[in-house]
Amino acid sequence: MGSLRLESKSALVTGAGSGIGAAIAELFAAEGASVIVADVNESAGIETVARIQASGGQARFVSLDVADGQQCSEIAASLIAEGALIDILVNNAGIGHVGTLLETDGDDLDRLYKVNVRGVFNLSKAFLPGMIERGHGNIVNLASIGGVVAVRDRLAYCTTKFAVVGLTKSIALDHALQGIRCNCICPGRVETPFVTARLKEYPDPEAAYKEMASTQALGRMAKPVEIAHAALYLASDESAFVTGTDFLIDGGWTAGK
Repeated sequence: MGSLRLESKSALVTGAGSGIGAAIAELFAAEGASVIVADVNESAGIETVARIQASGGQARFVSLDVADGQQCSEIAASLIAEGALIDILVNNAGIGHVGTLLETDGDDLDRLYKVNVRGVFNLSKAFLPGMIERGHGNIVNLASIGGVVAVRDRLAYCTTKFAVVGLTKSIALDHALQGIRCNCICPGRVETPFVTARLKEYPDPEAAYKEMASTQALGRMAKPVEIAHAALYLASDESAFVTGTDFLIDGGWTAGK
């Protein structure tokens, strides 16, 4: 058996209490990483840690609101002070809003911007200096298919996710020669607990699933672990020549565009 792909690496994953973030944290730990599970939902984050530890992995929880720049700086400083240096930063935390321009007000846009864009900015800015000082670092951002093509009734969400793609490419270009790689993943629709709960609100959940999945040529939504495997590739040395990319995992959504 070969060595674990993230052996001796440390990773911090935001929004790791559920869905894609939890899948990434669990897969990274299974591949040998020491994982810091970060989330605003303490009970959900602790549950992720418990699953990782029960499987023999290394993990601990930190409470973190990525929209709070001061808190992000304090978390980074605290980890550095205790010698917990982060090799891999996964900016996964994000929120959504349904609505066109006319159905979206300034507060809606600001709310999404603070988490989806400032959250990536805050945490990357907090950890990047330490990565540069050590001469290596890997940032993986979760954008969306809505950061590459427009999605109906998702104006605020698409606006912020297009920004995440731009942030990713700028970080990659500016810091490539300092040993930093930065990429983002752009998933199509993913069957997360949030989506599953939303489907249950429809009179016919099965029909609603089929309608939501129909935008993807494969006729289904992705599973969180399928997105996690893309994150693993980008976080590992196997992708050493990959930076500044927006990695589409969309089930064929954009194949005909």
